Amino acid sequence: MLKIGEFSKLSRVTIRRLRSYDEARLLTPASIDSFTGYRYYNESQLPIANRITALKDMGFSQTAIKEVLKCWEDPTALERCLLLQRGAVQEEAERAQQRLRLLDTAIQRLRKDEKQMNYDVTIKILPERYVASVRMMIPNYDREGDLWHIFCQETAGMNIQDGDPVLCTAVYYDGEFKESDVDVEIQKNVVGPYPDTEHVKFKTVPAVQVASATFQGSYEKIGEVNETVAAWVQDNGYTFDGLFFNIYHVSPHETRNPAEFVTEVCYPIKKK
Repeated sequence: MLKIGEFSKLSRVTIRRLRSYDEARLLTPASIDSFTGYRYYNESQLPIANRITALKDMGFSQTAIKEVLKCWEDPTALERCLLLQRGAVQEEAERAQQRLRLLDTAIQRLRKDEKQMNYDVTIKILPERYVASVRMMIPNYDREGDLWHIFCQETAGMNIQDGDPVLCTAVYYDGEFKESDVDVEIQKNVVGPYPDTEHVKFKTVPAVQVASATFQGSYEKIGEVNETVAAWVQDNGYTFDGLFFNIYHVSPHETRNPAEFVTEVCYPIKKK
C-alpha cells in the first residue's frame, strides 16, 4: 500500500488533484484509515492514474474521463470516444487558427503606414446583365456555398454559356447583419435564355452604379473594406442606393487558399 504522497510521486499527479479525483469518483483510494483519515493506494492503481492523465492531456473533462474509463476494455467503444473528442479538438483548433489569423491581420495593419491600410474605391457602372440566380434563406453567411452547390446541380445538364466576362455575385437582402436565417441570392451572368429549374431562376438585372473596392485575401477582410467604402461614400457626397453585393473574381471554386481570393465589394450609390 502507498501513502498518498508516495502515490503522488510515482503517478506524477499532485496530492490536490488526487483528492479532486477522489471527490469526482475517478480514482478513489484503495483504503482510508478511519482514525487518521490517511488515504492509501495500491500499486495496481498507477495505470489508472496514467490513463486519467493521458485523457486529461487530450482535453477530456473529468466528467468525460469517467465515462471513457468505463469503456476502456472495449476497443470499439473506446475508439468511438476518442474520435468524438478528436472532432471536438479539431473544431477548437480551427477556431483558434481563425483567431490567430485575425490577430496577425490586426498586427500587420498596425505596422503598416496608414495610407497602405486604405483600399482604393472607384465608381463604376455595371451594365444590364442576364443572370442565373438562386435566392434562399441560409443558416449563416458561411453557408453561401450551399447556394452555389444547388446552382451547379440543377444546371449541370443545361449546357449554359457563361457571360463575358463571367461575374459571380452574391446579393444580400437583409437590411442588417444577421447571425442566422440570412436572405442571400447568388447570381452568374450567362448568355441565354434558359428555362427556370426548381431553384435556379433566369432574369435580367438592370444596370447599376456602384462604389466598389477590390481586395485580395480571406473574407475576414470584408469588414474593414466595408468601412473604407462607407467612409468614401460619405466623404464624396454620395448616398447608398440599393442592396450591396460581392463579386467573386477568384473564389473557393478556383482555389482553396484564402490568401488567393479576390473579391470586389459593391455598394449601389447615387449623388445626394
